[in-house]
Amino acid sequence: MKSLSIAVRRFALLGTTAVLASAASVYPAAAETLQTALLKAYQSNPTLTGARAGQRATDENVPIQKAAGRPNLQASGSYTESILKPTISFTSPQRTANAQAQLSVPIYSGGAVKNGVRGAKTRVEAGRANLRATEASVFSQVVAAYMDVIRDQAIVSLNRANVGVLDVNLQATNDRFEVGDLTRTDIAQSQSRLALARSDLQTAEANLIRSRENYIALVGDVPDNLETPPPLPNLPQSPDLAVQVAVADNPDILAAKKTREAAVYDVKVARAAAKPTVSVFTQGGYTNYLDTLGDRASSQINETASAGVQLNLPLYQGGRPAAQVRQSQAFESQSIEREIETERSVIAQARAAYASWQASLQTIVSSQSAVDATSLSLEGVRAENSVGSRTILDILNAEQEALNARVQLVSARRNAYVAGFTLLAAMGHAEADDLGLEAGVLYDPVQNYDRVKNKLLDWGGDPRPQPVATRTVDTPAQNAMVAPDAAK
Repeated sequence: MKSLSIAVRRFALLGTTAVLASAASVYPAAAETLQTALLKAYQSNPTLTGARAGQRATDENVPIQKAAGRPNLQASGSYTESILKPTISFTSPQRTANAQAQLSVPIYSGGAVKNGVRGAKTRVEAGRANLRATEASVFSQVVAAYMDVIRDQAIVSLNRANVGVLDVNLQATNDRFEVGDLTRTDIAQSQSRLALARSDLQTAEANLIRSRENYIALVGDVPDNLETPPPLPNLPQSPDLAVQVAVADNPDILAAKKTREAAVYDVKVARAAAKPTVSVFTQGGYTNYLDTLGDRASSQINETASAGVQLNLPLYQGGRPAAQVRQSQAFESQSIEREIETERSVIAQARAAYASWQASLQTIVSSQSAVDATSLSLEGVRAENSVGSRTILDILNAEQEALNARVQLVSARRNAYVAGFTLLAAMGHAEADDLGLEAGVLYDPVQNYDRVKNKLLDWGGDPRPQPVATRTVDTPAQNAMVAPDAAK
């Protein structure tokens, strides 16, 4: 099983490395491939770029937790001027300059620091898994949007051609009515079907515009001459195999598992609140009375220095530590149940996606047969009508059946591809590193973690955040224009 998982993990999901790497720098103007659409979304989709920023924020929890176990150095200073000198004191200074410094080094904190750091590291791992899941989710949406545009373009072309055919039929019906070959009923039937076809065309055009706008929202660019996507490789042979891979590799399951592990450390952190703490300290002070103590004072300066060990032994805190422990244990129990819930959901997704994929494949075969049959039937009905054995209504019905079969075929092709990609996503193999991109193109969350995990200074930060995702306000409003061969 492990070798199978590795083999599946390494496949190039949607093309070769060279094709995708070249698409990273230059997007073809003449046509858009699914590879370039996914890459554009990977680089500029705000859901993804926002998730990456959220992961960087999660990374900072590690140095935050580490800070609790590091030395703490504080300094303070003051200057005091007596406005009204006490009447019963002859040695009270008129003014004072004071400076103090203290260094404290924690030695033992009951395990709070150690377990806090471990919990933060585990949540970083959970965040990376969640980032993988976000990538898969966005890619699944892009694939669906890409296929929606292709499907709706084909449906618009089919409906537009159908309107043209029905318009010609109506003209022919009128001509035959003029010579007394047909009745007004035949004309009314032709007019009715043409009106319905135009209504269906308007609906199809609206659906195409909506699909194109949804594509822009996900990819950040207009869908320009979309090419037919390549076949999806390495799809499982059975639902059991799909579930087996999904349980091992799905990022949602991994994130839930890491969250549960982090909750265990939270319980240990809560228990530390009732344990003793030990620290060592040293402090010094400097006070200068600025020659205001009077002539009898032997010195106008006072200096102090001390060092020691401090032990804090909590005896009673009103029941708060025990309540915090019970609360953390309840959260741990919740995370256990959520891990099972996530696993259940992923298993259901994998099985449902597999069933949908298989059903769509069978629908493609059936729809193709229906297209062939309705095309032959339409030709026969038209031939029979020419000799008077078929009515105009028979032709209209045959044309509608042929249209429905073609629409069902393009819809089945879309559904099969989307279901197949959804199945790969449920198996944990529809993410950025499955695309075969060069390493330099991919976002690596480990780089930021390695950069910040051991930061020590209190000063500094990153450059002011700037938007990474691209805006779409300048993209043109979409229309329902399609290429002449979009229905093929």
